[in-house]
Amino acid sequence: MSPNSWICLHASNATTDAAKLAMSLDNRGLAYGDGFFTTMGVIDGQILWLDHHQQRLVSHATALQLQLDSDALLTILKMHAKQLQQGMLKLIVTRAAQEVRGYGYTPSKSGSACEIWLKSSPMSIATAQSLSLPNGQFIPLQPTATAICLSSQIACLPPPLAGLKSLNRLDNVLASGELHAIKAKALEDNIKPSIGEGLLRDMSGHWIEGTMSNVFYQLSDSRLLESPSSEINDTVNANKGNAEKNKSNKGNTNKDKANYLTQGQWYTPSMAQSGVAGVMRQVIINGLSTSNNPVIIRSLQDEDLPHLSQLFFCNALRGIMPMTSLALLSGEVVSFEAI
Repeated sequence: MSPNSWICLHASNATTDAAKLAMSLDNRGLAYGDGFFTTMGVIDGQILWLDHHQQRLVSHATALQLQLDSDALLTILKMHAKQLQQGMLKLIVTRAAQEVRGYGYTPSKSGSACEIWLKSSPMSIATAQSLSLPNGQFIPLQPTATAICLSSQIACLPPPLAGLKSLNRLDNVLASGELHAIKAKALEDNIKPSIGEGLLRDMSGHWIEGTMSNVFYQLSDSRLLESPSSEINDTVNANKGNAEKNKSNKGNTNKDKANYLTQGQWYTPSMAQSGVAGVMRQVIINGLSTSNNPVIIRSLQDEDLPHLSQLFFCNALRGIMPMTSLALLSGEVVSFEAI
């Protein structure tokens, strides 16, 4: 497999089809966004967070009613990872072309058949610094940067589409365009430190995620006292999700890198209505589930932003991206103590 080239894999047995190198214009992923994708980091020939990527393959195929043999597919992905050694594997799964006209597909085995496309890209996966989770896993840590609230919004979707990494990403495309324009202007004006990510709202007005990442945050004790306990929903561990417990968490001032993830109470927005339930997001939620402060699923609203005490973005390729400040739409800047 040539670097940065796409190949098609057989859906039935996940073997490589070297002859099929061009995607048909009838492909439903191209025509309708009928499919999903995942990007996997590779270090020393091993796919990072492999179990979580397999869970995505299974859950997304089930949600979109696609017939996918995840075990067979993982076998060939591991082979390509071994050949790649260091870099990224990007996998796109689309529904196979249909005989019926329009959006519909046949309610049969052929209607659930899929095409699988893979690209292998050599690249550096930063591992110089890392953070440890209580379960012994290590997550790459990126240099600190700044974040900015964007005016772009992402769509609210019905189940089972909400949370999926589907091919329908036009809202993220426009948001990323806005962020790149802001970065370019900051570069022209020689503004430092660099802007690392943009925070996005969904159509209901809740702040959900970054343009290419999920978001985790902590709140100052004063904000926690102001917030009614009923505002905290869907906790990973309900016994940890009360205001008195949060009030007692004074660990926000401890910025030892080894303890950054385990000190203080972290929150992350729900993916039940919008956004992408990312692999790294789930790794962190699972990793902290047995700690003194399991992650709490909690909406992030406008009135919370001035009371943020910590903020980081994360994804499966870059790990954790800690922020030193967040510029609000009002122009106000909320600063965080750097780790």
